[in-house]
Amino acid sequence: MTRSQHLRVWQREAFDLYQRKQPSDFLTVATPGAGKTTFALTIAADLLARGIVERVVIVTPTDHLKTQWALAAAGIGIMIDPALPSRGVLGAGFQGFAVTYAGIAVNPNAYRNRIEHRSTMVIMDEVHHAGDALTWGDGVQEACEPAVRRLQLTGTPFRSDDNPIPFVTYAPQVDGSKVSVADYSYGYGHALKDGVVRPVLFMAYSGQMHWRTRAGDEVAARLGEPLDRAATAQALRTALDPNGSWIPEVLTAAHTRLVEVRRHVPDAGGLVIASDQDSARAYAAVLAEITGSAPTVVLSDEPGSSAKIAEFSAGMDPWMVAVRMVSEGVDIPRLSVGVYATTTSTPLYFAQAVGRFVRARRKGETASIFVPSVPRLLALASDLETQRDHVVGRPVKDEDDLFAAEAELIAKAQEDQGASENLLGEYRALASDASFDRLVYDGGEFGYDSLSDDEGELDFLGIPGLLDPSQVAELLRTSRAKRAEAKKAAEPAAPAADVAFEKRGELRRELQALVGAWHHRTGAPHGVTHSRLRAQCGGPPAAQASSAELQQRIDALRTWALKASG
Repeated sequence: MTRSQHLRVWQREAFDLYQRKQPSDFLTVATPGAGKTTFALTIAADLLARGIVERVVIVTPTDHLKTQWALAAAGIGIMIDPALPSRGVLGAGFQGFAVTYAGIAVNPNAYRNRIEHRSTMVIMDEVHHAGDALTWGDGVQEACEPAVRRLQLTGTPFRSDDNPIPFVTYAPQVDGSKVSVADYSYGYGHALKDGVVRPVLFMAYSGQMHWRTRAGDEVAARLGEPLDRAATAQALRTALDPNGSWIPEVLTAAHTRLVEVRRHVPDAGGLVIASDQDSARAYAAVLAEITGSAPTVVLSDEPGSSAKIAEFSAGMDPWMVAVRMVSEGVDIPRLSVGVYATTTSTPLYFAQAVGRFVRARRKGETASIFVPSVPRLLALASDLETQRDHVVGRPVKDEDDLFAAEAELIAKAQEDQGASENLLGEYRALASDASFDRLVYDGGEFGYDSLSDDEGELDFLGIPGLLDPSQVAELLRTSRAKRAEAKKAAEPAAPAADVAFEKRGELRRELQALVGAWHHRTGAPHGVTHSRLRAQCGGPPAAQASSAELQQRIDALRTWALKASG
């Protein structure tokens, strides 16, 4: 007996496909919040009921998720032991156990013997973690090979390195690379249309940064302006320094958003994702000063952390601050507001973090995530709906390829370099401030021209929304145009002297339209395109650019389009 009659449409489709194929291995790629756990446990319950398997083993990335899976399994009558030692005896009444990938790697033979002893189904949660280390992958391959059924689950973009993931099928490509093949995929875009997940609005904040380099030079730059890799990384670290003004100002804005959301959704919660434990503690202190109450702080996967997360999830407290503990798999449906205050900017980690906020509880909810206005994060936010597979042996053709292994290695090297600089005391954040830059939603950017000055749009964005995702996008696209028309109707006709100003406005609108068309043609985020144009043509942001500078950018973008057309 199964609970398939209670499945969502995608879960039923995937379940029916599994029933028809009855495969040894089945890879399901489904967006965070879509319900992979329910889908997997429904299959497990069916296989147990029909006697195809006698035992279920669940492999997870963290200890906390072992407990979470055990609780979910108990809800449908499958008893899973989340604390079984590698050589312990499974207690009477248990139909299986949960173990981490790291736990399997320590003693794969012991787990292989367990799996060989009984006909076993292995559920591999967030299976991309099986490639985190060579020993993990080898351990999973050795231990789980005898299983009669293996169900692999992931809700995030697959890895960007060349570590193959055990039991995943890879299809050869004409360029010599190999691409992972999913048996069933259910992406964020599809889930958004189905109302399974919330729309996510990314609130990007810029500001003026001031820091001292390793060489002792003092640098001032605006966060998000075209800079080289090292300067961009230093500007971001300056913004995230809790001793500056950027963090307090952004946390204040995020708390203001959360307070407004809680007027309509009283248990709505917020999450700050920090880079390290020291930063997490400092951010918690800032939040306590802003809100008047101490937030929940989860520093690592250690005893007591799971209890803290469970208590926060079931409670009414407004804020949690964490490092990596809640980046993936942890289920806190009431999270509505987030602050991405970490230097980690890989596609995998970003998608994991965003996945904490997308679970929908009722129609019309939105989630708001505050992010630093840097090109890499804005690109990831804009590409949220893109479905990605794991590519092994990818040829690197473009230095801007965000998903090439080299990009991952560079990002990691920058993080390591930053850590060593702090130890040596050669880099120092001196000052920062924050200002709203733009909103990223549905692959587009809104508010490029000072959205923060517009109370109407900010009022809308401050509530949990009562609209479908398509209505959210439409409102953002049309609200400014309607207000501009109203303002024009209320004002006297402009004198001839304002012709130059009107021309400049027309050029700005033309540039925005061309940038939008370029986005739909190439997928490049609006902010990235504006930055490239400024780097090539010079001059200030579009809002301050002269007519001549705007025309130069328009001509440059048209030249790009002609070259791209061959």
